Amino acid sequence: MGAGKTTVAGLLAQRWGVAVRDTDHDVEASAGREISEIFVDDGEAAFRELERKAVATALAEHDGVLALGGGAVLDPATREQLAGQTVVFLRVGLSDAVKRVGLGVGRPLLLGNVRARIKALLDERTPVYEAVATHTVTTDARSPEEVADEVVALLEGAGR
Repeated sequence: MGAGKTTVAGLLAQRWGVAVRDTDHDVEASAGREISEIFVDDGEAAFRELERKAVATALAEHDGVLALGGGAVLDPATREQLAGQTVVFLRVGLSDAVKRVGLGVGRPLLLGNVRARIKALLDERTPVYEAVATHTVTTDARSPEEVADEVVALLEGAGR
C-alpha cells in the first residue's frame, strides 16, 4: 500500500511495449463495485476470494506487466502460482507509505489510526512479500520513474 505498484507497472509496460494489468482493477470490474464497497458490503473474506480468482485468471491469461493488490500474496494458492514467476517487491517504508496514502480514504484496511494500521500491515506482510519476491526495490524518497529504472535494470540484466 503506497509503494506505487500501479504507477510503476504502467511505466514498465510502456517502456517494454506490453500490456499492463492490475488485479485490483480486475476485482472491481468483475464485481461491478469498488473494493471499499466489497469490504463494507461483503467483508474481507469475500474480497480475498475475488482477489484470488482475479490473480489466478491474470496469471493464466496476461503476458505483460501485472500489478497485484497488496494482500494478494497472503493467499497460499497465490504464492504457489507465483513460484517460478519473476516477482518484484516494491518495498515502502512506514513514513513514505503514510505520506503517499494520506488519510486512507477508500482503503478499508486503514480504518482508524492510519499510521498504526499501515505499520501493522507492513510488519505482517513484509516477510511474505520477501519470500515471494525474485527482486526487491526500495521506493522511499524516489520517483516512480527512478523505481521503474531500477526494475528495468534488474530484469533486463537478469534476462527478465
